[in-house]
Amino acid sequence: MGHLNLPASKRNPRQWKLLDLVTATFFGLVFLFFLLVFTPLGDSLAASGRQTLLRSTSDPRQRHRLVALIEAGQNAQAIEACPADAVDHMPCEDPRRNSQLSREMNFYRERQCPPVEDTHLCLIPPPNGYKISVQWPQSLHKIWHANMPHNKIADRKGHQGWMKKEEEHFIFPGGGTMFPEGAVQYIEKLGQYIPINGGVLRTALDMGCGVASWGGYLLNEGILTLSFAPRDSHKSQIQFALERGVPAFVAMLGTRRLPFPAFSFDLVHCSRCLIPFTAYNATYFIEVNRLLRPGGYLVISGPPVQWAKQDKEWADLQAVARALCYELIAVDGNTVIWKKPTGDLCLPNQNEFGLELCDESDDPSDAWYFKLEKCVSRTSAVKGDCAVGTIPKWPDRLTKSPSRAVHMKNGLDLFEADTRRWVRRVAYYKNSLNVKLGTPAIRNVMDMNAFFGSFAAALTPDPVWVMNVIPARKPSTLGVIYDRGLIGVYHDWCEPFSTYPRSYDLIHVAGIESLLKMPGSSKNRCNLVDLMVEMDRILRPEGTVVIRDSPEVIDKVARVAHAVRWSATIHEKEPESGGREKILVATKTFWKLH
Repeated sequence: MGHLNLPASKRNPRQWKLLDLVTATFFGLVFLFFLLVFTPLGDSLAASGRQTLLRSTSDPRQRHRLVALIEAGQNAQAIEACPADAVDHMPCEDPRRNSQLSREMNFYRERQCPPVEDTHLCLIPPPNGYKISVQWPQSLHKIWHANMPHNKIADRKGHQGWMKKEEEHFIFPGGGTMFPEGAVQYIEKLGQYIPINGGVLRTALDMGCGVASWGGYLLNEGILTLSFAPRDSHKSQIQFALERGVPAFVAMLGTRRLPFPAFSFDLVHCSRCLIPFTAYNATYFIEVNRLLRPGGYLVISGPPVQWAKQDKEWADLQAVARALCYELIAVDGNTVIWKKPTGDLCLPNQNEFGLELCDESDDPSDAWYFKLEKCVSRTSAVKGDCAVGTIPKWPDRLTKSPSRAVHMKNGLDLFEADTRRWVRRVAYYKNSLNVKLGTPAIRNVMDMNAFFGSFAAALTPDPVWVMNVIPARKPSTLGVIYDRGLIGVYHDWCEPFSTYPRSYDLIHVAGIESLLKMPGSSKNRCNLVDLMVEMDRILRPEGTVVIRDSPEVIDKVARVAHAVRWSATIHEKEPESGGREKILVATKTFWKLH
């Protein structure tokens, strides 16, 4: 007997309905998969899910409860990890958030910190494939590609010697847009006109630094350069500089003063930084003048210096320099070198930019969220001698009491005692606490509460550089630090720091609780959990934290250290020190996002 073929209308309707349902479900799932994988809808849904996670601790009451539980040691679990796309997150330099702000004077590229209640409480993960950083000095020449797999600069600037990708590494030949043959030859050329050697120049500022090869190679000459650039189309340039072990941080010369005291830098450099120095009545040139020491040198390479179709801009730049009585040292191709005069500047009564000296009440070292001024800072506003050529040469200036310290109340005694104290303490860290200072494991160091910079001064024999941070609400001693030949910035630790994740090998802080307090008050402005989450963000995996404070504060720090996945031990202070301090030494564990 053969099979009986019934017409479709005579088939079992129940069987036909079930088959239809299975078939429709299958094709529906295929269609959904196509939508999620191959269309923007999938990205949108994924982003929505990430935002839900980011908002999970953004409710102010829930966030406050979680912080309180962590500080009390009642939260057994570690703080959750941030999403994978947050590996390079900088809270105050978030282009998605800041892109809606005004473009005038590049305001949208400056620090724009979100309210703490709008931030998520999570730990930034390392990128997939992250490796412990290449050690100094090899890191100046190569880094792991996986640590920041951003090829844009290598693709666009490789022919100018910035960097290139070779297998597992990024390689840095040492070039730049204005020195494609290499920073070494370029520095040698500058040395024909300015005293690169001999210790006359020590602190330098590199504006719009690229990957900071100029600053990296100046270290061989004993010149310590702080490089800065904004987070812009070359969004990773500062991240590359820090991974190389070169001093750098994220900043934008826009509407505010840069976070440095007056007359800090012996040398200011711009290589195709494209800063419009003469715009807005020469406001940006005036800011550079505020930062440059009397007798210091200003070097500008690239536009508009003898640049095609920029005759007017070049003429205006020369006119501003003449109005401020800068001495023209040389014009060599597209590079100009000026020397700033000592003493108050000889502004003529009539100049085309309308430049005038600032009022005598103006404090030129007030530079935390301080709007740029259109007046010229008075040299006499800073007490004592700070001119290049009259301050001691490096390295003598490191230990000689700077005039800015001497003019403080009991400043000379404080300076000398602080210097001796930190020599003892650093020796104790190395010899008794086994902190790896002086070894290749530690290159980038931050002191979060630096005072006179004596911790950094005690480390000068070691292959490290130190970012000395002066809290914005504490006495302004950052000028003393620069007079010593060290570098640093102002910062308020109730806000995130302007750097990328995984910037530092070691973070040091003496008196961590004082960073949270209102000046002259026992009331906190912010909390310890947020501060230590930020410390974790900027610390490299397997990096070290050293914190000194009272036993009660150190116990609280230890509880939070557990929540941020640090391995911590508590030690007694060195025998020679008085007071009730204890020391916590912690290591950031190298965890990965699953």
